[in-house]
Amino acid sequence: MRVIETISEFREAYESVVKPLGLVPTMGFLHEGHMSLVKRARDENATVAVSIFVNPTQFAADEDFSTYPRNMDADLDLLRSAGVDLVFAPKPSEIYPPGFETQVDVGDIGSKLEGEHRPGHFVGVATVVCKLLTIVRPNKVYFGQKDAQQCLVIKRLNADLNLGAELVVCPTVREPDGLAMSSRNVNLSTDEREAASVLYRALCRAKSLRVEGVTYGEEIRQEMRRIIYEAQFASIDYVSLANSSSLEELQEVTGPALASLAVQIGNTRLIDNMMI
Repeated sequence: MRVIETISEFREAYESVVKPLGLVPTMGFLHEGHMSLVKRARDENATVAVSIFVNPTQFAADEDFSTYPRNMDADLDLLRSAGVDLVFAPKPSEIYPPGFETQVDVGDIGSKLEGEHRPGHFVGVATVVCKLLTIVRPNKVYFGQKDAQQCLVIKRLNADLNLGAELVVCPTVREPDGLAMSSRNVNLSTDEREAASVLYRALCRAKSLRVEGVTYGEEIRQEMRRIIYEAQFASIDYVSLANSSSLEELQEVTGPALASLAVQIGNTRLIDNMMI
């Protein structure tokens, strides 16, 4: 496994690797969710690259960039054992050199939900993913369904700018109690970790209401909120039941919809979603 820190070195390596090339972009502190993406990429490509880059431009000044969990040695051990060929682990100055000013804004799809509650977040995401796809030039790029809105943003980015990668969205990997795996879960105390399962319970309740025939969107959202309000340590950023393509909030649910939420558990902000 080759670990590469510069764009020029990666471009040199690209010329000699066997195609197709699959890319798994990550911010490191890898868990089973990440590794499920790596496995899928390994199964579908001759060469697998993983990027590890905690992207500063997608964090606001009051967010957790400085405390975001990191463990490069452990990450490299996991990737080596999974048969990864290339790891691209640039420093921020390599991705954003002095004088860097360009930003990528995908428009309306990035302005809702996470975009509304974290202004500038998806500009940072779209900009760094645009750079990664341009540098790595993968045939396929792999993301997790846990970040459903991010997947829609990248789909729009990839199509509008003709970046050429096939976007593969893989299922959310969950803990036994349903909590979606996330690098931020490590920040939860024991009691907070127990409370965090409320996100999954609220999503499951939304799905069960729809199965029972409830079609009024606000009724489903209110029930999700009720479940979360009853949990310790939990406060709501947003609860959404929206069109799964446009993220427009639904008043009547007549087809596939995306239930999603962002909940603060203590000092840790968690997101999750479920198609219903």
